[in-house]
Amino acid sequence: MAPKTTHLTIVFADISGSTRLYEVLGDAPARAQVASCLQILTDVTQRHGGSVIKTIGDELMCTFPTAESAVSAACEMHEMLEDEVVEAPSGGPMSLAIRIGLHHGPAILEAGDVFGDAVNVAARMASMAKAGQIITTQSTIDELPPILKASSRFIDRAPVKGKKETMDIFEVLWQQEDVTRMSTGVIPEPVNRARLDLRYHDSRVSVDAERTQVVLGRSKTADIAVAEALASRQHVRVEHRRGKFFIIDQSTNGTYVYCDGSEAFLRREEMPLTGSGKISLGRSFAENPQEIVHFKTDG
Repeated sequence: MAPKTTHLTIVFADISGSTRLYEVLGDAPARAQVASCLQILTDVTQRHGGSVIKTIGDELMCTFPTAESAVSAACEMHEMLEDEVVEAPSGGPMSLAIRIGLHHGPAILEAGDVFGDAVNVAARMASMAKAGQIITTQSTIDELPPILKASSRFIDRAPVKGKKETMDIFEVLWQQEDVTRMSTGVIPEPVNRARLDLRYHDSRVSVDAERTQVVLGRSKTADIAVAEALASRQHVRVEHRRGKFFIIDQSTNGTYVYCDGSEAFLRREEMPLTGSGKISLGRSFAENPQEIVHFKTDG
């Protein structure tokens, strides 16, 4: 079969600090940890419609049909490994981390492998990334929807091997900030008694003018920790803004909101919350999810 050229997003994910892993754990245990980590990355790749091309030692090379699916997968890869801790015989626990580089462009598909300039650029991005980073190019950013573009930042203009001109380099920010930056003191806030109550099993939290933000997610550090396998660590925020309430999805798998007899799906976007209803993290109500967060507004 003749080689086929198509536009793809190439991703390289490299386990950071694997050399020390071998030094501390020994060859067999370290190899098992690396294999386990690569399997997690493989599972995430497949969930997002990607294809694993090959593993090279402690590095995974994969492709995605779109930049959006590739970036979403890269974010989830970091999220999945954030809680992975390796217990070393001496020296205490060790955290597993990866560095990711990706690039969207034309590539040649042949005999189950991928070749071309896009592969070389993606590999270069991975070499520039630090542990916990996602590094990419302007051409990748240009392919992203607005909400993902907003989660990226320009970091450098650098030469890339094989390129005559320098390239604009970007970082995709996958970790949500602990606080929302807001301008204060510009418009005086009226006294407002509006409150939104959230209930999940035995957990109850309210959002109001005093507590203006609540985070829901799989992480134990979330304000409401939801035991849903499809949830991201910090899946969604519920915010109070001048007497109104908004739900802001910041997850990989999206958020489902059931209210007034209809279901809404959010993915990297927001919507107002009024009245009462239910929230499901990552799983449609058609699937009969068990981990449901109930909400009710008052005032």
